[in-house]
Amino acid sequence: MESIKGIKRKFGVFAPQVSVRPNVPWYLRWLVIIVLIVLVLLLCWLMFDAGRRINDFDKNGISHESNQLSNINNRLKGENDKLRAQVAEFQLQMQMDSTTRNNITERINVLEDKNDQLKEELVFWENIVSGKGRATGNIFIYHFKVEKSQVPGKYSYNLVLLQGGEKINDFQGELAFTAHLWQDGKKVKMPITTENSTKRFNLKFKIYHRAEGSFEVLPETVVEALEVKVYENGKKKAKSMRLVNLS
Repeated sequence: MESIKGIKRKFGVFAPQVSVRPNVPWYLRWLVIIVLIVLVLLLCWLMFDAGRRINDFDKNGISHESNQLSNINNRLKGENDKLRAQVAEFQLQMQMDSTTRNNITERINVLEDKNDQLKEELVFWENIVSGKGRATGNIFIYHFKVEKSQVPGKYSYNLVLLQGGEKINDFQGELAFTAHLWQDGKKVKMPITTENSTKRFNLKFKIYHRAEGSFEVLPETVVEALEVKVYENGKKKAKSMRLVNLS
C-alpha cells in the first residue's frame, strides 16, 4: 500500500511540479544580448541627436531674436538722437525768437518814448512861436542824458529845462529821479536821493535851467533806465517827465 501511495504521489495530483526549459545555445543568447545593447545605444544616440538639434534650434532662434532686438535698439537710438537734435534746434529757435521779440519790444518802447518827446517838444516850440500858453508857463525837458562812468556802479546825468509861455514867471518846484534797474534777478525801481536823503531836488528858474549830478548803485546792479519828473510846488501831478534808456 505504501508503495502504491508513493507512486501516486510521484505521478498523481500531488506530484511535484517540473519546469521544462528549451535548450538554447549560448551564442544565441549573446547575440540577443548584443542586439538589445545595440538597440539601446541606438535609441540613446537618437535621443541625444534630437536634443542637440532642438538645442541648436533654440540657440539659432535666440540669436535671431537677439539680432532683431539689437537692430530695433539701434534704430530707436538713432531716432532718439534725431529727436534730441530737433528739440535742441527748436529750443534755440525759440530763444532766438524770444530775443528778437524782446529787442523789437525794447525798440518800440524807445521809439514811443522818442515820439512822446518829439510831440512834447513840438507843442513847446509851437507855444513859444505863437506866444500862447498858460500864464504859469510850460515846462519842457529839452535835454536829458545819462552816462556810465569808469567807476563800477557810478552814473552821471545832465538835463536842460526850458520854460515857455505868454507870461513867464519864476518856476519853483522839484526834480525826482528814479532808476530802473535789475538787482538779484529782479526788476526794481530805486529813487535817487539828495545829500540830505530826500527823494526830490529843489528847483527854481525862469526860462532856462541846467542840472547835473551823479548817483551810485551796487557794482553788480544793472541800471536799465533813468526817469526824471518835474513837479511844481503844491502840485501832485508831474508837469513833465522823461525816461532815458541806457541800453
